[in-house]
Amino acid sequence: MFTIDKYQQDGFAQVLLTDHNTRTSVAIVPDCGAMLHAFRVWDGDEVLNIIDSYNSKSEFDELAEANGFKGLKLSPFPCRIPGGLYRFNNHDFQLTNTLRNGAAIHGLLYRQSFQIIQEQVSGNSAILTLLHEYRNTDKGYPFAYSCLVEYRLEANNTLQISTQITNNSTTAMPLADGWHPYFTLGKRVDGLELQFQAREILEFVDLIPTGKTYPYSLFSSPKQIGEIALDNSYLLDFAQSQPLCVLRNPASGWQLSIQPENSYPYLQIYIPPHRNSIAIENLSAPPDSFNNGIGLVVLQPGAATRFVTQYTVERK
Repeated sequence: MFTIDKYQQDGFAQVLLTDHNTRTSVAIVPDCGAMLHAFRVWDGDEVLNIIDSYNSKSEFDELAEANGFKGLKLSPFPCRIPGGLYRFNNHDFQLTNTLRNGAAIHGLLYRQSFQIIQEQVSGNSAILTLLHEYRNTDKGYPFAYSCLVEYRLEANNTLQISTQITNNSTTAMPLADGWHPYFTLGKRVDGLELQFQAREILEFVDLIPTGKTYPYSLFSSPKQIGEIALDNSYLLDFAQSQPLCVLRNPASGWQLSIQPENSYPYLQIYIPPHRNSIAIENLSAPPDSFNNGIGLVVLQPGAATRFVTQYTVERK
């Protein structure tokens, strides 16, 4: 049996999707950028929350950016745009709302409230659909669009997240999309194994792609992360079988499998200095796509596009 419930905890107004057959639950905070706040699984011996999130609403309000934009919707662009400046259709634009350390960071919606527009429960799933209508609130992004986010909890500890963007403007608009979850499997990431199927790694200078790429296979088979530092973008190899990314705790057997659709061809991986969690970000485009055009979607008036990824947790 699946249910959808609403409750207040730690200052957050949360929506809880639960599979009572397995006691798996997913907590979402619509008022805080459609945030993925928790994903708890149980195997009869222990409960594990694989999401590293904020401890309270006050912490989110004060430290959403400083603590890493954890679990938040990245729209209409992920990562960074240096100086918040870009050029589109022969016009120059200056973003103002998300400037941080000399760059516009992670879009315009990560602090915005999303409206609950639909809840669906069946014997097979619990589905929550959220909507935010962006209406030209930053003069540097003078386009109107709707962002429709669907969380779908299914059997076997599987969560699918889809985002549909519809251009409500009278002109074309530039677009990239992503998510920013931080994952934990109960211990520091140094002892975890990581595997992902990448064709290439993007060369970065100051966290911005240079346009050069190089073949990459370091994590093509399971490899202990150890002391490796990661803060890069990778082009996924969809010729390989899914899941395209696996994070595993060999001590406990807990494993997270990530299965993005082709709409998310890039994987951004970042390990913060505390190394207690790892950001594994499904992206439609890498940093500064509004300028370099890599992976950029140009969405025509009235058109819509969809981005989908899926997480599955199991203990082997």
